[in-house]
Amino acid sequence: MSTPTPVDGKAAAAAATARGRTSGAVWAALCVVYVVWGSTYLGIRVVVETMPPLLSAGARFITAGLLLAAVVAWRYGPSALRATRAQLGSAALVGLMLVLGGNGLVALAETSVPSGLAALLVAAVPMWVVVLRAGTGDRPPRRTLGGVLVGLAGLAVLTGPGLSGAVRLSGVLLVLAASVLWSLGSFSAARLELPANPFTGSAYQMLAGGIADMAVGLLRGEHRGLDPAAFSTASWLALGYLALIGSLVGFTAYVWLLRAAPLSLVSTYAYVNPVVAVALGALILDEALTWPILVGGGIVVAAVGVIVSTERGKK
Repeated sequence: MSTPTPVDGKAAAAAATARGRTSGAVWAALCVVYVVWGSTYLGIRVVVETMPPLLSAGARFITAGLLLAAVVAWRYGPSALRATRAQLGSAALVGLMLVLGGNGLVALAETSVPSGLAALLVAAVPMWVVVLRAGTGDRPPRRTLGGVLVGLAGLAVLTGPGLSGAVRLSGVLLVLAASVLWSLGSFSAARLELPANPFTGSAYQMLAGGIADMAVGLLRGEHRGLDPAAFSTASWLALGYLALIGSLVGFTAYVWLLRAAPLSLVSTYAYVNPVVAVALGALILDEALTWPILVGGGIVVAAVGVIVSTERGKK
């Protein structure tokens, strides 16, 4: 998961008019988002094997946020980092929901939940966004609501391992809470005053969320008895991958795609990422492909596909 910032509607419309066909660069960037964001669940699982979940998540996003701010200052000039107090406050609020609530809780949950299962539960984000829209008076099409109902049935199947004791129910509930908070953050970002430059906004979101991850990790006592010498090489490499590739490269590709490709095409990451995550978890970590994961995951991915394909006509 990363921290996407909505792109100005006029800019997106102009870009949509300008592009007549999908270029090779678009497909390359889309593959980056598919694979990189799908692999972050595996990376998180490897990190938390020997590192504290929230402290490592905080280190990841603070590093990525500082690097992104440096890139913005280099590419657009230091003035591009300027923001009003209201914009900074909005960015911090969105960062708390996306980075602490979304990514932080997933990192905490993956200490007991397989990476593939976590990814499938998070795939429900488009469903929660529809629910939030409906709660604010926006009436989604019936097909969209049908997709939400089907997706909820898939989530019920996916929670089976937690109810049966195969995995910790608390971990499953943490991932579900993370998906709701990620949805709330994404939903709010489109309605709050954020910095005009989406990269600047994301840098501040990652910094605010990373600092919050660190603070909560310290409150949980993750620093007590901490021995960096016990951190495995695999965990260090995974943490570096998450900060540099997962947060920085993946997000940059995503923001570029929002300006260069149809949103309907970009949105397909929502149901490709969990498939990539499940495949990597099974191939690299030998995570079991149980029937609740295969059946429930298939239902959720199909439901998200219905929602995305229905909603894209409105965007």
